[in-house]
Amino acid sequence: MSGLFTLIAEDWRANGRDWTRPGFRTLAAYRFGVWRMGVRPKLLRAPLSFVYRMMFRHCRNVYGIELPWSAKVGRGVVIEHQGGIVIHGASVIGDRCIIRQNCTLGLRRLDDLTAAPVLEEGVELGAGAVLLGRITLGRGARVGANAVVVHDVAPGVTVSGIPARPPGIGRG
Repeated sequence: MSGLFTLIAEDWRANGRDWTRPGFRTLAAYRFGVWRMGVRPKLLRAPLSFVYRMMFRHCRNVYGIELPWSAKVGRGVVIEHQGGIVIHGASVIGDRCIIRQNCTLGLRRLDDLTAAPVLEEGVELGAGAVLLGRITLGRGARVGANAVVVHDVAPGVTVSGIPARPPGIGRG
């Protein structure tokens, strides 16, 4: 249990030491959801799963942030603003990433339910960014507001537009 509290404390610091922020509360619910899966036997886990489901639904329905326990989320992640954030359960989010409002990390096709985006360390998503499919955003990559990303993004590169591309590439 100390590992759970350590991760939540890190999230609290990364999110401005403000326990009232919906992004922090969602990360705390996520961390609890992951932790409870390690509780054995299943009979002891059952009430914890009930509590997790209530927390998850609150974050989804009240804050508009959907972050299931099955996603993989690194340390120091910041969910800056609430509303319209949907993260597929097979997504991977690296350490110190920033996710802003109305972002979607999802599937591009329904024939592979594990083909979700991977964000490496320090990736920043602008408001309304949509990432679809089995793509990787390299360390320190940045995605502009309302961009739609369907291809890998190299480390340190900023992309924008629909479809997302680096500035000056393929633009008239």
